[in-house]
Amino acid sequence: MSRRYLRSNAFKYSYSEAGYPERPQDIVTFRCTRNPSGTQASAQHFFQSSNFCGIMRTISGAQLAEHKSRQSCWLAVHGKVYDVTGFINDHPGGAGLLLKSAGKDATSAYQSIHNPELISETLPQQALLGEVDTSTIPVEQQESDVASIGQQEAQSEYPALSSIINVDDFEQVAQRYLSPEGWAYYSSSAEDETSKQDNARLFRMLKLRPRVLRDVRAITTSTKILGSDSSVPFFICPTGLAKYAHAKAELNLASAAGAENVHQIIPTSPSMSLEQITEARSSPIQTQYLQVYVNRDKEKALSLIRRAEKAGVKGLFITVDSPVLGKREKDDRLKALSLGSSAPNAGVAKIASSTLLNPGLKWQDLDWIRSATKLPLVVKGVQTVEDAVLAYKHGLDAIYLSNHGGRSQDTAQAPILTLLEIRKHAPELIKNKKIEIYVDGNIRRGTDVIKCLALGATAVGIGRPCLYSMTGGYGEEGVKHMISILKSELLVNMGLIGATSIDELVPAMINTMRAEMEVFGGVKL
Repeated sequence: MSRRYLRSNAFKYSYSEAGYPERPQDIVTFRCTRNPSGTQASAQHFFQSSNFCGIMRTISGAQLAEHKSRQSCWLAVHGKVYDVTGFINDHPGGAGLLLKSAGKDATSAYQSIHNPELISETLPQQALLGEVDTSTIPVEQQESDVASIGQQEAQSEYPALSSIINVDDFEQVAQRYLSPEGWAYYSSSAEDETSKQDNARLFRMLKLRPRVLRDVRAITTSTKILGSDSSVPFFICPTGLAKYAHAKAELNLASAAGAENVHQIIPTSPSMSLEQITEARSSPIQTQYLQVYVNRDKEKALSLIRRAEKAGVKGLFITVDSPVLGKREKDDRLKALSLGSSAPNAGVAKIASSTLLNPGLKWQDLDWIRSATKLPLVVKGVQTVEDAVLAYKHGLDAIYLSNHGGRSQDTAQAPILTLLEIRKHAPELIKNKKIEIYVDGNIRRGTDVIKCLALGATAVGIGRPCLYSMTGGYGEEGVKHMISILKSELLVNMGLIGATSIDELVPAMINTMRAEMEVFGGVKL
């Protein structure tokens, strides 16, 4: 074999220095940066991660096909081959989905659900094995599992959109439309799902105290969120794996939000790129934010912030309520079926392998983010008055009361209860409007919105209903209809309670006595 050289600005590197490949088909292409020392690189220095940009070998379809088991699972995505063996137990959709594509070109199945960037951001660098020789992969008919990826058009079995009269109606359609994996992912909550149930229960404990004989002929639901106008005091929450609901996923949400002048929070790991979603704005005044799980690598975290700034988002929602992954048993049961009885319990390994979550995140890291950007910062996932006060002291622009829809820690108190806790122990945050406060957690009715606003919230977040409203083939029109339903209920109930604007919704309109019995009294600030 002749010597082959890679010429770099600082050195030239030959195969003989690293050893010849054992087989001709394993000849690799080296891509590297300048050697910092300016001298010829040794093999050891060359392979250090700080200087290494990638080793790419060409892998044939036959080689790829050899690795299609749980013990050795390779798949090709966008021309690159990945070893996902160590990720099988952690895959949110279960091992079965990965094994179904094992040893094959999985690009079609992958992009039907995920953002193209996600695989490189999630898997470790060593999982990338090389480039696949696409000419050696047999052309196979793609399976049409349309129900699992939400691409089917509305059919006669799904009700006409006009017959959907409340937000919960969308959930009933979604349960029939979604694949078992999609339904489990969207609907699941942690362990016994007590927190998810409490989110709804606490709203039922709050009673309205309507005022009468008030002129309510002209009612407006408009408000400002982080200084930007919104037609309604609610926004679209960040949600993952939106392509289970519809192929256009976040594009539907972006377009509908712009048409209705509703603010949207883009998730950290959307089904498509951040730039695609921001370019889908349908209005020049449209407001979008970005949810941020702060990466353990500060350079990567900073890179995401710069991308967000360039894309024109108006604020960052730093998610802090999931330092580790909660135990969602609907998900786990489906995964167990696909893994089989011999599969090990991922346990702590599952937590450690997650690149999205950052168990080391501290308040000081938020100070660092504050120094790195001029964008408004919101801390998402506050669950106690103590942390609400800390958020104010650390200069955050808003606090977002949330228990992650009950998906993280079971029996964590409902966000509306945290709002009552703030009213009791740190009322100055609300009375003096020192900081904006957002609330989510099973908000399904206009009356739920009114209760939050009257008790001091600036706005509320809508999560699962945004996903459910896209199913059944409804897409963007479904999202618009869901927004219209909630806005209509808000208008009607503002009139019934005697308020013509958001500012006229006051605490005296809400009877909180039953719920206040559950407010924690041992707070020390």
